[in-house]
Amino acid sequence: MKSRPRSSVLIGIDIGGTFTDIVMMDGQSGQMHLAKVPSTPQDQSIGFAEGIAQMLSQHGIAAQSVSAIYHGTTVATNLILEGKGTPLALVTNEGFRHVLEIGRHDIPRKANMFSWIKPQRPVHPRDVHEIRGRLEVDGSEHEAIDIEQIEALAHRLKADGCSAIAICLLHSYANSAHEQQVRALLRQTLPDAHISISSDILPVFREYERSMATILNVYVMPAVTSYVSRLEQRTGELGVVAPILLMKSSGGVTGTDTVRREPIQTVLSGPAAGVIGAARSAQQAGLNDLITIDIGGTSADVCLIRDGAHAVTSRGRIGDWPLNTPMIDITTIGAGGGSIARVTEDGQLVVGPQSAGSVPGPVCYGKGGTEPTVTDANLVLGRLCPSLLDDRFALNVKAAEHAIRERIARPLGLTVPRAAQGILDIVDHAMVGAIRLVSVERGLDPRDFALLPFGGAGPVHGSSLARLLGMSTQIIPANPGVLSAYGLLTADLRNDFSRTCVEFPPHYRLDRIANLFAELEGQARAWLAQERIAPRQQRIQWQASLRYAHQGFELTVPWAGRTVNPRTLQQTIDRFHSLHESLYTFSQADTPVELVTLHVTATAALKRPQPPSTLRRSRKPPEPVGHQPLYADQRFTHAPIYRRDQLALGARVEGPAIIKQLDTTTVLLPGQRASVHDSGALIVQEI
Repeated sequence: MKSRPRSSVLIGIDIGGTFTDIVMMDGQSGQMHLAKVPSTPQDQSIGFAEGIAQMLSQHGIAAQSVSAIYHGTTVATNLILEGKGTPLALVTNEGFRHVLEIGRHDIPRKANMFSWIKPQRPVHPRDVHEIRGRLEVDGSEHEAIDIEQIEALAHRLKADGCSAIAICLLHSYANSAHEQQVRALLRQTLPDAHISISSDILPVFREYERSMATILNVYVMPAVTSYVSRLEQRTGELGVVAPILLMKSSGGVTGTDTVRREPIQTVLSGPAAGVIGAARSAQQAGLNDLITIDIGGTSADVCLIRDGAHAVTSRGRIGDWPLNTPMIDITTIGAGGGSIARVTEDGQLVVGPQSAGSVPGPVCYGKGGTEPTVTDANLVLGRLCPSLLDDRFALNVKAAEHAIRERIARPLGLTVPRAAQGILDIVDHAMVGAIRLVSVERGLDPRDFALLPFGGAGPVHGSSLARLLGMSTQIIPANPGVLSAYGLLTADLRNDFSRTCVEFPPHYRLDRIANLFAELEGQARAWLAQERIAPRQQRIQWQASLRYAHQGFELTVPWAGRTVNPRTLQQTIDRFHSLHESLYTFSQADTPVELVTLHVTATAALKRPQPPSTLRRSRKPPEPVGHQPLYADQRFTHAPIYRRDQLALGARVEGPAIIKQLDTTTVLLPGQRASVHDSGALIVQEI
């Protein structure tokens, strides 16, 4: 097909464990095209480029017409979770060699307190190097850096073949001079080494968390830098010269230069994009209070949205490690379509967290998988049609039945349907636990929210999850299977800047607070200028982290306005009291409040057209395109199958029913009804 030019084409690419999702949008009309290609875990950039090439070829789009590529990546996430980052050295002050080993005196909530063993740290104590030199808590110099010692250390690291170095010195959040001096001295001998300093990555107090963020940043830096370079090379080979913008954990996108310096900002890249897309879809359907669950091949990501806004936390985790960089407040569990079911030696049925991934994948994919998965159970019970991707990807029902029979049903003395239902019950209750974690355990009733399931397996499980939680409403977006890729196209540019600035009542130094806010805002505007954002498009938000005297942790609230004076300070403190009461049911207005950390967030809204609706109203009831057995309420029923693209606006479908489309399958259980909203979303409710 001959390529025809377009003035502006945007492409969003989200790489999952099984499929790579691509959404292409015409920058003028808003018309969208979707595609799914198998992920290439051996090198994700291959699937990235193949997806772009397929999309351009299929729709006859010239490569030069692409104006921007938005990408969600799991490279940094997988490196940390799998412990496959680059070996590195840590440089710290004398007396702080064991800050990582000491860590925090807490035990993971699901661990046995009598048998839990601390996980091995990313840096062994032998690779932690102490240096002389010390700053005071206010940033003043107590002892100068020993230049000869640093030069000797540089030669030792070079002899050891060290190519990645993290530098975390005391109180560098108050004064970065020592860290910058050490980095400059090391670079003289190690010009090609990857080096991160904590004053760039996380300039806030708490030594363990600041050290860990700096370490994890340089731990993934070589691989992420190489990955970004391969993306640019492969798009260049396709003739695409558009910039690549990557999703950050905080829900904004940024350029490749920032990602090369601070790859740690991308650890929740894919899940963050999904939350952004979910919030936008729900707003278009007129709903702003929702719980989202993104169910893919390997994991399920849960987020709570109130009044159309997601929470951003600075107390997140990645695997076993704290990560106090800003990120959307998402809870992740190892439960997805590829989660493997097995019977343990003592006769217990367990599901996950091990996943079959995309290779070999579920048994029904016919790619060599032999262990039954959640997808196999869904297929056997009729919750999936015998083919996916608009009938281009056939599934092997008999192979799935055989695997469940031999591996699960016979060892447990069950029929195949009961064994398959048992697999789904276990994975569904694991997801219910994650949803309760973000709702019930924070004093919120999930029944007051709508459930928005997305991802390839989200709408397959949504009806069961909603019923288990007593949630009366589900929102199924128009393209739930590629919602993360769509979210990439709706995200704004965003970057966050923070600095610890401890001020004690009653003598808050307002001039110091104002000066630091001004400095952070200057950094924010410089970054926006680097991203070529005009001043009129720039948005700046101030925030502050506060705590009651003697508390161990802070709460972050918006600063009242953009000036610092006694009135705005008191209004900010009042906001802290209100938030504390809403979270913990009490506040203490007579207790002194300490100001701990200042934050400035820089954003810029990127203009994109609203996708046009292709749906029309019809008085005719929807007609099924087929029927298949569906297991529900412990028996098989004859369920109609509908094509989603054939459902008109206002159309209603009652369960039991299957609604299939390119990117996912929606299951309606008996007693549920779906109607097509004007936005194109399906609204599923209990009858």
